[in-house]
Amino acid sequence: MGRGKIEIKRIENTTNRQVTFCKRRNGLLKKAYELSVLCDAEVALIVFSTRGRLYEYSNNNIKATIERYKKACSDDGTGTSSMEEINAQYYQQESAKLRQQIQMLQNSNRHLMGDALTSLSIKDLKQLETRLERGVSRIRSKKNEMLLADIDCLQKREIQLESENLCLRAKIAEIERLQQTNLNICGPELNAIHALSRNFFSPIMVEGETPYSQPEQKILRLG
Repeated sequence: MGRGKIEIKRIENTTNRQVTFCKRRNGLLKKAYELSVLCDAEVALIVFSTRGRLYEYSNNNIKATIERYKKACSDDGTGTSSMEEINAQYYQQESAKLRQQIQMLQNSNRHLMGDALTSLSIKDLKQLETRLERGVSRIRSKKNEMLLADIDCLQKREIQLESENLCLRAKIAEIERLQQTNLNICGPELNAIHALSRNFFSPIMVEGETPYSQPEQKILRLG
């Protein structure tokens, strides 16, 4: 596994920032030493920490190196102008590289869309065809994977619904069974209550009679 890249920005944690400073300071001093030895260059390095501590390295007298630097920068401004020219050339080269990369990406996109193919050779067309076939294969594989996932979800949902239906049917059957049991238990009692009510109210229901009527008395008259 390679070393991961870190984002170059200020480290907010004080402890981590101090540890990183110590590690990279030592590495910078080591690189300056190696450059001076391997390339026989005059190197001067000055580093101030956030706490104001000074760290320096020079393979010569550091003051003499600084004076040499000042003299090189102050000779009729030629040093400054040469640095500006160097920077301008660098940025021009980087800009040209970026424009070239953008142009290549645009051409590649047009080729993938089937446009501007006249400038391509047979070899380029075969490579483009291979790229497209690989891309289509990956797209189909992803599509089939998503379809299988959807089908699996639907099957699981159907199984869940079937299980819920079985539970509902069981509950309905249980309710019907309880209702039938209640009817079997209460049926004879209800029949007895109906019979008693008929016996109790039957004298009232006879037409022409009152509940407490007395039989008529016949009077015999003797001649």
